Amino acid sequence: MNKTILAFSLALVSLTPAAEAAPGNPVKGKQVYAKCMACHKLDSSGASMLGPNLYKVVNRPIASVKTFKYSPAMMQKKGKWTPALLDAYLASPSKAIPGNRMPFAGLSKAEDRADVIAYIVASSK
Repeated sequence: MNKTILAFSLALVSLTPAAEAAPGNPVKGKQVYAKCMACHKLDSSGASMLGPNLYKVVNRPIASVKTFKYSPAMMQKKGKWTPALLDAYLASPSKAIPGNRMPFAGLSKAEDRADVIAYIVASSK
């Protein structure tokens, strides 16, 4: 392979976000989501539990479930729940949004995070 083409290809790979480079497996994600379902619904009911309903959470504005009482830290966070932000939050909720109330240490494996995000997306259609 031409060195210029190889260098360009490597540069493109390094610029690709991890969430886009390695999409998750929703079937495996359903198993990972079992850790979430004690606190989060994932259905079109709009009802929340201890945590907000995660139906259509991907690309939804942060702290936007009107019937859920969010922490001040979550209310102050601006933006949308992109796959990249969800990945960071699921890795360590307390680091991604300090002061939030989610009592969960996080998912240490990137594959588990990608899989659960894929499951949430697939379940929100």
